[in-house]
Amino acid sequence: MTRPLLELRVNDRKSALAGVPDDERLLDTLRWRLGLKGTKEGCRTGDCGACTVLVDGRSTLSCLTLTREVEGTAVTTIEGTAADAELRRVSAAFEKAGALQCGYCTPGFVVALAGLLKERGRSAPLEELVDGLQGNLCRCTGYAAIVRAVAEAREGPP
Repeated sequence: MTRPLLELRVNDRKSALAGVPDDERLLDTLRWRLGLKGTKEGCRTGDCGACTVLVDGRSTLSCLTLTREVEGTAVTTIEGTAADAELRRVSAAFEKAGALQCGYCTPGFVVALAGLLKERGRSAPLEELVDGLQGNLCRCTGYAAIVRAVAEAREGPP
């Protein structure tokens, strides 16, 4: 079933979308209707974290979330980094730590870590933050650079 209009706020921009089926995933809406390709599709089952976005500041797997479920919320993708101070800090930490590798998983890691830091704060133990990223997978690295990026984001400048 399709309702007439769906109103979304993504990266502080309002959009009114027509023809969005009730069963459309947020991932598909972001990538194909709004052209926000930074949110990646990895597994389609919520196992890899490549599709992580923030919904009202909380990490959310967009491949497991229906677009209709986020109507009336604030959705932030990796493209919203310029408008989100925490995302900017985490992105800079990943760059400084050389935690970018091929880049496919990086947006999900950056967004997930920003969500963790918003939720738990920079005083959260490093191990807790690293554990909080267990749902994000990288196929290119041994994770050492990612752990360095987590430490940098936690301890670096505001």
